[in-house]
Amino acid sequence: MNKRIELLAPAGDFEKLKTALYFGADAVYLGGKEFSLRAFADNFTEEELAAAVACAHGQGRKVYVTVNIFARNADFARLGRYFAFLQEIGADAALVTDAGALACARSAAPRLPLHLSTQANTTNKYAAKFWQERGVSRVVLARELSLAEIAEIHAFCPDLELEAFVHGAMCISYSGRCLLSNYLDGRDSNRGACVQACRWRYTVLPEGGRLPLAAEEDGRGTYLFNSKDLNMLPHLSELAEAGVCSFKIEGRMKSRYYLANTVNAYRRALGGAPLPAMEEELEKCAHRAFTAAYAFGENAETVNYENAQRAGTRAYGADVLEGGDAPLVQMRGRFRVGDELEILSPSASFNGRFTVGEMTDEAGAPVTDAKRVMQKLRLSSPWPLHAGDILRKV
Repeated sequence: MNKRIELLAPAGDFEKLKTALYFGADAVYLGGKEFSLRAFADNFTEEELAAAVACAHGQGRKVYVTVNIFARNADFARLGRYFAFLQEIGADAALVTDAGALACARSAAPRLPLHLSTQANTTNKYAAKFWQERGVSRVVLARELSLAEIAEIHAFCPDLELEAFVHGAMCISYSGRCLLSNYLDGRDSNRGACVQACRWRYTVLPEGGRLPLAAEEDGRGTYLFNSKDLNMLPHLSELAEAGVCSFKIEGRMKSRYYLANTVNAYRRALGGAPLPAMEEELEKCAHRAFTAAYAFGENAETVNYENAQRAGTRAYGADVLEGGDAPLVQMRGRFRVGDELEILSPSASFNGRFTVGEMTDEAGAPVTDAKRVMQKLRLSSPWPLHAGDILRKV
């Protein structure tokens, strides 16, 4: 890939924002406390949004703020002020879905760049041109598009930025427009409150019966609506050639470990690291079975019948809080003296391994078993450790 491609990562809270930037994201997308489609993430207060923009800009990175709910009449009393606030703090763009919200943003914050959310279902070049003519500078493409269709859109709208998801959870419904959560639990997925009913295990209750029966799909399982996870790591060059300028990782609700692991793999792949090694990296955290979705046309094998999720080949062990001769770490998963740990880092220490020797708590007392949740510990490593690195148990 000759041109610089933006690696765009999710940030569900401030710690995850710092993690995404540390492991090499060029930009992050995040949401405020309202108007965002991930209401159950911690999200950001207005003060935190301002701090997030300042933090990213201080490192030469960008922040895109999601304002992508399907807005109702009552929302507009606050929307205009919110868009003006995002413009004031220097947000690099707001993501919108709703045409009314777009018009509101254009009026209240005319200098604020606007990106069109994937929720808007942009599946053809004419729709892309329509939104471009109304002030959108970037379209986040629908996940249902093939590489050939993306290339057609780029040829028709060469000055329009195209963003595409490359990794993470997919929705069983068309570009995320789902009513299943509303129907089963009363939570509106199109306003950020999705209960993820598609991930549930389903049973059948026979009419007049009291005992539930397993609902099997071709004998392979009961996860009837559960999509596989997207993984486009082997096809990044094809995406770039089709005209995509921003590679987007899904996961504002995912763990810091998942975020670090995934961003690190994609950053290194974009930097020329061997593809098989980076594919192996993606196996080190929990995920569903992988798919390239519709990149190469229709695909009937996107449903994950087997189970909800696979365990990773590594376990989240600890966050590195301080480097130096006696690094300070914070326990995130149990490990003991004698266990082997592996380093997840953007530095040359990446994938370095060492056996845990002596450990002490902050008071200097010996510890042989790191089993206290979030306990801070001192240990030694033959590899340089830096604040922000992660230790994973082999």
